[in-house]
Amino acid sequence: MIRGCFANPMNSITNRILHLFSNCTSATHFHQIQAQLILQNLHSNTTIAHHFIAASQSLGLLDSTLTLFAQLHRPHVFICNTLIRAFSHSHIPHTPLSIYTHMHRNSITPNNYTFPFLLKSLSDFRDLKQGQCLHTHVIKLGYLNDIYVQNSLSHVYASCGHMGLCRRLFDEMPQRDVVSWTVLIMGYKDVGEYDDALIAFEQMQYAGVVPNRVTMVNALAVCANFGALEMGVWIHDFIKRSGWGLDVILGTALIDMYGKCGRIEEGLGVFRSMEEKNVFTWNALIKGLALAKSGEDAIWWFNRMEQEGFKPDEVTLIGVLCACNHSGLVDTGQRIFGSLIDGKYGFSPSTKHYACMVDLYARAGCLEDAFKLIRDMPFEPSKAIWGSLLAGSKARGNLEFGEFAAWKLVELEPENSAYYVVLSNLYAEMGRWRDVEKVRILMKDRGLRKDLGCSSVEPEPQENVYEFLAQ
Repeated sequence: MIRGCFANPMNSITNRILHLFSNCTSATHFHQIQAQLILQNLHSNTTIAHHFIAASQSLGLLDSTLTLFAQLHRPHVFICNTLIRAFSHSHIPHTPLSIYTHMHRNSITPNNYTFPFLLKSLSDFRDLKQGQCLHTHVIKLGYLNDIYVQNSLSHVYASCGHMGLCRRLFDEMPQRDVVSWTVLIMGYKDVGEYDDALIAFEQMQYAGVVPNRVTMVNALAVCANFGALEMGVWIHDFIKRSGWGLDVILGTALIDMYGKCGRIEEGLGVFRSMEEKNVFTWNALIKGLALAKSGEDAIWWFNRMEQEGFKPDEVTLIGVLCACNHSGLVDTGQRIFGSLIDGKYGFSPSTKHYACMVDLYARAGCLEDAFKLIRDMPFEPSKAIWGSLLAGSKARGNLEFGEFAAWKLVELEPENSAYYVVLSNLYAEMGRWRDVEKVRILMKDRGLRKDLGCSSVEPEPQENVYEFLAQ
């Protein structure tokens, strides 16, 4: 069948090949077509090459395109761009850059379509060095004023956490669109500079640029982490005024924002209004309920999640155990953790799950159970785990467990003076003054000193802030 089609006159071959590609569903069939392309010397045809790359991508055979590409001495820039675009979505490291290097060595001049997909691949792998090299190529070839290239460059710098470079490029842009602003906001969010992210979001409004869904998802994440409830509510109102439907991503971002800002009832309202939900949506709701210390409600929704056929993941179980923790539901937490140990959920508990259980036991005063779990866990206990045992021991007046946990924290972070101070205070409460002196000598030998206590007072609005230090 395939050989017969190549026997037809040349002017009909292209259409027949395209028809074959559109009906190609197996690797065997694909490689047969590939062989005929090479035999008939048709792989340099841009239309055929485009469909060949698309077919290889859909079948997961992108490596085959490199074999064909290597046989072309000077492929058309359109073919190069199509290859770079395909590999930029494949998450195969640095292949787009290799294609670009081949272009450069063979004097194939890139165009403004080359750089956005090439820079996307560098963003995915956070390759700052190569991004800066490409930046110089962009300037040299005269594409720096292309807004799509500028946005892609900004994304490279933002994804690498270099917000100074990202902001400088942003400020130099002669025009900015919604993507430009969104990259800036997302970059500030990812490095934890939430105040700068909110300022950028407000500046975007003043500039008259209408945000899109991606902008709002990132802005809501900033509001969630910064506690900016008022801005989060404004975004929700904007979504309603604009008539946007609540898809999974946007709805989940709203639930997460309301949960972290202490307004879980509004989050529940959003959850109920969503037609489609996924495990991330359920996780946002359960975590929000846990933060609100509504342990029973969190467990109820967790059970409903399972009843509706959603499979909990590791984050779900952390949220549920935290809910038990905050509400003192020891029996429920034990039952859920036991099911996790038994493999009910298809994965083994991580150190975070053990940390939740230790904290649950310690808060409830079940210090023996907490210590036994720490002793038997298949991981080295973390700082958070020993910290939970220390806090629970101090709250219950069990100074022996507290002493043990404090020394473990000293072992984990010998340069942290706070742990020595806690240990010294424990010995003082126990009347072990010689041990108090030993801890102070140890701190002195290690060049550590107790941090000063600090408090600030602002007597009246618009007046100076006074800071007090205590030895």
